[in-house]
Amino acid sequence: MSSSEAQPPSGGTPIFLLKTRSTPTDAYEQLFSTPQDGLTFEPRFVPVLKHHFESEAIARVRSLLRDRRIGTGIGSSYGGLIFTSQRAVEAFAKLVEDGRDDQGWPHLQDVPVYSVGPATSRALGAISQDHPLQTFGGHTGTGEELGQYILEHYSEWYRDRPEKPSLLFLVGEQRSNSIPRILMDDRLPQNLRIQVDELVVYKTGVMESFMDDFAAVLDATEDRDARWVVVFSPTGCAAMMAALGLLDEGTGMAKAKTSPRRTFIATIGPTTSKYLKSTFRFEPDVCASKPSPEGVWNGIAEYLRR
Repeated sequence: MSSSEAQPPSGGTPIFLLKTRSTPTDAYEQLFSTPQDGLTFEPRFVPVLKHHFESEAIARVRSLLRDRRIGTGIGSSYGGLIFTSQRAVEAFAKLVEDGRDDQGWPHLQDVPVYSVGPATSRALGAISQDHPLQTFGGHTGTGEELGQYILEHYSEWYRDRPEKPSLLFLVGEQRSNSIPRILMDDRLPQNLRIQVDELVVYKTGVMESFMDDFAAVLDATEDRDARWVVVFSPTGCAAMMAALGLLDEGTGMAKAKTSPRRTFIATIGPTTSKYLKSTFRFEPDVCASKPSPEGVWNGIAEYLRR
């Protein structure tokens, strides 16, 4: 069933989540399906992104794991891992599953694994192995916050080492550079600076069906007093803007906002918000303070109170 075919009960404000529904349950669907604070929403998923894993990068991570070059030993290449994307966690989880026949693999129970936000932390926690991963940073909401947290936590983890081992950051093709920038800042004392190596393990594109799927749900809710669109990634912003008729064909920039409006835009965090501003000169109505269902809900609720 396509996203446009899955119609929740009517009665609330439609909110279009431009993402694939998480299984078996989706935290955004659970939160926005429950009326509270006088607000009632109808969550609808409109998948916008397609992902494919980079085989060479995956093979490199597999080699690092098999050779025990990610660990706390002096000869290890990396002393910890960083994840800020569930897709990167999926790639890593597949490696763990593929190596399950190797006793004790992947030998990561002693290294810190950092993640931003509760969703990525939950995904890491769901990886099944004999010795659970030690994950940290789930309380942080942005790359900047996670970077500052790692700076202190990682230094304490390897406090007996004059030079801190490097960190391996598994990323997608599009990502913020805030974490490497913070950890490798030239202004830091040498003993606090942490080398971060980024490895692109997946790339992202726009689904061919997105424009038609999004147009269908927009048409189906044309008579509603208000609608919200939640954007989760810079990828797909151009297609979203075009589908909403917000782009000037001549300049490629956003048209001036008209009043009154019925369709409002919320972003999952500052990276997507900054992308809309810098690329299209478009100011979203809401930027979630934390990349979570609660962060999006609170941002929209605050906007409506104002």
